[in-house]
Amino acid sequence: MKPSTLAFLLTLLSPMVLMADARAAEGSKRPNILFVIFDDWGWNHAGAYGCTWVKTPNFDRVAREGVLFKNAFTSNPKCSPCRASILTGRNTWQLEEAACHFGLFPRKFAVYPELMEAAGYTVGLTGKGWGPGDFKSPGFTRNPAGPAFDKHTTEPPASGIARTDYARNFASFLDDRPAGRPFCFWMGFKEPHRGYEPHSGTRLGKRAEDVKVPAYLPDLAEVRDDLLDYAVEVEYADAHVGRALEALEKAGELDDTLIVVTSDHGMPFPRVKGQIYEDGFHLPLAIRWGRAIKPGRVVEDFVNVRDFAPTFLESAGLEPHPQMTGRSLVDLLKAPESGWVRGDRDGNVMLAGKERHDLGRPYDWGYPVRSIRTPDFLYVHNYFPDRWPAGNPETDFGNCDPGPTKEKLKAIGGEFYDMSFGKRPAEALYRLADDPECIRNLAQDPAYASELSSLRDRMIALLREEQDPRALGDGAVFDTYQYVGDRSHGYDAWLKAR
Repeated sequence: MKPSTLAFLLTLLSPMVLMADARAAEGSKRPNILFVIFDDWGWNHAGAYGCTWVKTPNFDRVAREGVLFKNAFTSNPKCSPCRASILTGRNTWQLEEAACHFGLFPRKFAVYPELMEAAGYTVGLTGKGWGPGDFKSPGFTRNPAGPAFDKHTTEPPASGIARTDYARNFASFLDDRPAGRPFCFWMGFKEPHRGYEPHSGTRLGKRAEDVKVPAYLPDLAEVRDDLLDYAVEVEYADAHVGRALEALEKAGELDDTLIVVTSDHGMPFPRVKGQIYEDGFHLPLAIRWGRAIKPGRVVEDFVNVRDFAPTFLESAGLEPHPQMTGRSLVDLLKAPESGWVRGDRDGNVMLAGKERHDLGRPYDWGYPVRSIRTPDFLYVHNYFPDRWPAGNPETDFGNCDPGPTKEKLKAIGGEFYDMSFGKRPAEALYRLADDPECIRNLAQDPAYASELSSLRDRMIALLREEQDPRALGDGAVFDTYQYVGDRSHGYDAWLKAR
């Protein structure tokens, strides 16, 4: 970290540091932080949530020995916007260029690893931190998630899996850290991001008949096989969670560590990753904190990834940074009960949305969406229903990762193709109790007109409170932000190749 950057952070942190020093003087040990994030793991693909065909014994252990959250969400179901929200404690429409995938990460936003470091924590990162995008041009000298510890590699069981030995890198970090200082570590799996080794699931003993195919995908052999390959990568990453827990136990730090295990968005399949449906922005989340919390609880309250940063700061005895708009989860973690802990379930509400993700439309346009989720309904507003939601057909629907399921949908056409790639109406309303996979749009049903209007008004009011440019009439600014990724698959490249 540059001396000027450290001095700036210390200025912001001076009252926080004093609070932490006072807490230490009183004999209260500050907890370590281990943040574990999967890349593209769907919320309902864990044993703790009732899944039987994806085995996650180590996530399930964290849930069993800590707290399982039933309603955790990201405000934007794409890698770099979600991770920017995690690091800054802000919703993505509050992050300027960082709201877009393959964008810039503005240096003006404080990130919790630097704040923790300035307060005396040793910080580190293995695997995938913030990205993809450009953090160097705006002024970061390292990944905003922390300095990299990636020297150890391994031979994974399938060729699509990264060779990074996440757990060994974490163990080395533990061995090398300064004595007597708490740590804050980011373990970022590159799994189960595509691509997968074809048929690795069946090769490694998984059975197609065990798979539960979601209602928005066709129940075909190719789809089941693709889902098994995805399951292999989830299970591989989960094994590293187990090894990380073993490393903490060996170091005598397990019960002094706040452990968060989650994902950045749903699985990399059509109509999920990058899309504003329940399975796209609903996340798995389990948190363990040793003797500091009552184990075995299940919390229903709505929480968001922007709540992690203020949680880590409060756990260390620090005040949230004034830029952060998330809410600490410490009260939920330390409460004795399960269920709706903070009060009436009907008061729980969550916003989600997206701007430009991957290229694939004229003028590099995005597909702006905003939505509001309550315990009973999901309301979705698509600002430009004349645009293709996953990118134009001629650019191969660029906001959908390539894979066998995508190719099968393109080949068979019909209703499943339309659900994933077809144009969508300006408004959608889903009743989640009997339609959790968001198949039946009730927006045109007169019986739900009042609910539709109420949710629309409530969403706009909340977005205006958060100063969302899209809700304030300045949404065009999102399309002006620089795209720093590969442009060879965009609309302009398609035009040149014609």
